Amino acid sequence: MPKTGSSAKARAEGPRRAMKGGDLVGDRPKADTSDMSFEELLKLQSQMGPAAHRQGVAGRSTKKQSPRQPVCVADKHRPLEMSAKVRVPFLRQVVPVSKKVARDPRFDDLSGDYNPEVFDKTYQFLNDIRAKEKELVKKQLKKHRSGEEHEKLQQLLQRMEQQEMAQQERKQQQELRLALQQEQRALAQQGQRPYFLKKSEQRQLALAEKFQELKRSKKLESFLSRKRRRNAGKDRRHLPLSKE
Repeated sequence: MPKTGSSAKARAEGPRRAMKGGDLVGDRPKADTSDMSFEELLKLQSQMGPAAHRQGVAGRSTKKQSPRQPVCVADKHRPLEMSAKVRVPFLRQVVPVSKKVARDPRFDDLSGDYNPEVFDKTYQFLNDIRAKEKELVKKQLKKHRSGEEHEKLQQLLQRMEQQEMAQQERKQQQELRLALQQEQRALAQQGQRPYFLKKSEQRQLALAEKFQELKRSKKLESFLSRKRRRNAGKDRRHLPLSKE
């Protein structure tokens, strides 16, 4: 019996202890309901009323919330943090290096438009250098009559002659184009409508001019024979193989 009375007294004093230990919510004390039994919570709710009980519990929950921490913005210049789950590469870029952009003057607008006439006049001194180099190669070729050095010098001399021929051909095409432009300007000044040649017609005129040049230099037969051999070799590749 003494134990029963003491337990009933403790249950009755439970709400009072909670109200005494709690804070004030308005004019009423705010109860600490963290260590109270369900029976004690019901008695506390009947004494305080439902609205005051909810306000006390909500105030207790808001009090436990920690204040909001300030947001830290990561610095972009901080050291690079690598994950321990990913293998670190052997060649790792520790310090960022700005990428060097290569500039090709042939295809860059900063270099201006290509003008063949201006280019030839500006770099005309290269023709004299090429002529001197060609004479030097010929002298070296006379010294080396045979062997590997002779083959290298022969190929170099042939390449230089081909470059010279290509340059002369390009120069002839350029002169022909300038002559056509002057002719069109003269027709326009006379009041006539100018006629601009197509690329195929320009190629035909260039071939006709080349034919006349070869005929004047008496190299037409050798050129035609080389052309026939080249065409015969191309036709032979397209022929079916003979069965033995």
